[in-house]
Amino acid sequence: MNKEKKGSKKTAHLHLLKGVLDISRSGMGFVLVEGQAKDIKIKPNDFGRAFHGDIVRVEVDKHTSGNQRIEGRIVEVVERKQSEFMGNLSISKNFAFFTADTEKLMPDFFIPIDKINGAVDGDRVLVKMIKWGKADKKPEGEVLSVITAENINDFAMREILTDTGFSIGFDDEVMKAANALSENITREEIKKRKDCRDILTFTIDPIDAKDFDDAISIRNLDNGCYEIGVHIADVSHFVTPNSILDKSAYERATSVYLPDRVNPMLPEKISNELCSLRPNEDKYTFSCIFQITNKAEIKYKWIGRTIIHSDHRFSYEDVQEIIETKDGLHHRAILLLNDLAQQFRKERFNKGAINFSSQEVRFKLDEKGKPLGIVIKESKEAHKLIEEFMLLANRTVAEYISKIKVNKEPIPFPYRIHNTPDEEKLKPFAAFAKKFGYMFDLKDEEAIAKSFNQLLKDVAGKPEQHVLEQLGIRTMAKAVYTSENIGHYGLGFEHYCHFTSPIRRYPDVMAHRILQECLEKNLKLDKKMDEKCKHCSDRERKAMEAERASNKYKQVEFMQQYLGEEFEGIISGVAAFGFFVETVLHKCEGMVSVRDLSEYDDFRLDETDYALVGLSTKKKFRMGDAVTIKVAAANLGKRQLDYMWIDGKVGKISTTNQVGKAIKSNKVIKAKKK
Repeated sequence: MNKEKKGSKKTAHLHLLKGVLDISRSGMGFVLVEGQAKDIKIKPNDFGRAFHGDIVRVEVDKHTSGNQRIEGRIVEVVERKQSEFMGNLSISKNFAFFTADTEKLMPDFFIPIDKINGAVDGDRVLVKMIKWGKADKKPEGEVLSVITAENINDFAMREILTDTGFSIGFDDEVMKAANALSENITREEIKKRKDCRDILTFTIDPIDAKDFDDAISIRNLDNGCYEIGVHIADVSHFVTPNSILDKSAYERATSVYLPDRVNPMLPEKISNELCSLRPNEDKYTFSCIFQITNKAEIKYKWIGRTIIHSDHRFSYEDVQEIIETKDGLHHRAILLLNDLAQQFRKERFNKGAINFSSQEVRFKLDEKGKPLGIVIKESKEAHKLIEEFMLLANRTVAEYISKIKVNKEPIPFPYRIHNTPDEEKLKPFAAFAKKFGYMFDLKDEEAIAKSFNQLLKDVAGKPEQHVLEQLGIRTMAKAVYTSENIGHYGLGFEHYCHFTSPIRRYPDVMAHRILQECLEKNLKLDKKMDEKCKHCSDRERKAMEAERASNKYKQVEFMQQYLGEEFEGIISGVAAFGFFVETVLHKCEGMVSVRDLSEYDDFRLDETDYALVGLSTKKKFRMGDAVTIKVAAANLGKRQLDYMWIDGKVGKISTTNQVGKAIKSNKVIKAKKK
C-alpha cells in the first residue's frame, strides 16, 4: 500500500480523527470514523490529495455542538486504497492526461510524455499513480498497459480486486521469504508429531483445485470403533507470527475467488506446494482424530500436530460416482464415511440447525476468460460428506478452546459466530410466507429454526421455492469472527470456529496458533484479538463484494449476445426504482426500471408485500412472480443488465422445475453460435 503524509498546523480548537473517505456520486465526501455515530462531511475543495476509499486523517473543530453537522478538512492520506486505475488517455504535444473510469470525483492524472509506454491518443489504459507532491496541482502517473479486446477481461478482474482493496501479486520481499522455505521433512520435526503416514488417507476437492488443505484418514480399531482423522494443512508451521509472510497474509485475510482466477492469501509456493496435501507426499498437518462407532457416536477425541501421506486425490465427482454405484477405489471407506456424515447431518438438523440449500452457478470460460456457458451445480452427497467432517473438526476445536480459562476468564480466540434472526426482519417474512400458505412460529429461537426447516421441506419443488429461500436467507444475521462466543445459530452449535482452511483464511491460522499454545500449555493472550477478528470479517465482506462484482461482469458479458431476445424470468428483488429479474435458464439478474414501466402505470413500492403496485391498474410485480423480459442493454463498464417487461406475457414454465432439470444434469447452458 502507498502511504503519504501531509503535515498540518494544529490549533487549540482543532483535532484529528482517522477514518475512511467515502465520496458520493454528487461529489460530496464523508469520512467514516470507527466508533463515531456521525460521519464527517468533507467538501470537494477539502479532499486534499485523497481519493475515494483512502484511509485519511481529517481535521475537525472539536467545539462543534451536538446538533451541528461535523465538517472537516483532510490533512493526511494514511493509506491508499489503490494506486492503479483504468481509464482513457488524452495526448498533446509535450504531455498527456489520464481520466479514470469512475463515478467518484477524482482529478485527472498528469502523464509525462516519456511515461505513456507506447499508448496513443484515445487509448484505454491502465495507469499507476507515481507521486502527488505538495507543489503539484495534479497527481503524476505512468501508463502500465494499453487495454485491448484481448486483455480487457484480465484488466476488469484486476480492477475489481483493487476496487475492493486487495493487492494483486506479492511484494518481492514476501516472495523471497516464501521461496526460502524448505520443503524437507526433518526427523527432528517428525518426533514432535503423531505419525499417521501408514493409515489410508485421501483428499476430496473440486476437480480444478490446486490447494488441498484438508484430508481424511480412516482405519478399523480392535475396540470395534473406526478411527477417523481430519487432517488440515499446517500453515502455521511455515508462517510464523509477525513474519513478513504473516503480515502479508493478515492484510489480505482471505483468498478471493473470481470466475477465472484465485487471488490467494498466501504465495503459491506455500498454498500449492508446501502446504497442499498432494498425493504420495509426506505433509505436516494439524489434526482432529476421532474414535467413532457405526452409529456415529464419538467415543474419543484427540487434537494435535501430525504428519500424513495422502494415498489418493479424489474429486467430488469421483466420490459421488462411488456413492451412487457403490463401487470403485476405496469404496468401502467412502461409503462408510458417507453413512456417518449422513447421520451427523440428521442429528444436526434434529438439534436445530437450519437446512438452507443453495445453487452454485459457475461460468464455463474460454482461454481468454470469455464465458461460453453457465454451469448450475448443487451440493451432492460427496460435498456433504466433506462438509460434515469439517464441521465436526471446527466444532471440536472450538469446544476444546472454550473450556480453557485464564483467571476464570475465556481466552481470546477467533470464534465464528452467527446471531439469532432479527425479529423486525422476521415478521414481514413470516407474513409473506403466510400468503403462500406457510405458517411460521416466532415464539422462540427453537421454534423459528423448526419453522424454517418445515418451510424449506414443504416448499421444495414448488414455484415459490426460490423466492422464499432467498428471502429467508436475507432475514438471517451475517456470520462473523469475534472473541465473544455466542454460538452459531444457523448450524445449531454452541461452540464453533474456522480451523479447516488455513491456506485461504487467516482466522484459521490464528486458531492453529492458539490451539498449539494451549496444547503446549504456553499460552500468550492476544489483546488485539477483537481488532483482528473485525479486520478478518471486513476482508471477508470485501472478498464477497469482489466475487459478486466479477460474477456480475461475467453475466453481463454472457448476455451481450442476447440483446433484443426474450426470456422467462422470476422476480428476485423489488425496490422503489424498479424490480430485478433473474432469468430461469441463465440465472443472470437484470433490472426492469419503473421509468420503463411508466407508460403502463405509475408504480409504487409496497414493502410489506415485497411488490411494486400500479396506482391505477393495481397491477403487482411481486418477488417470486414469473415474468417475461427482453434484454434491453448490457453495460460491461457499469456491470449492469437492463431488462424490459413484455406486457401481456407471463412465465408459463415452472421456474423451479426448469432449473431443477439443469441441476440434475449439471447442465451447461451454452452461448449460441454466431
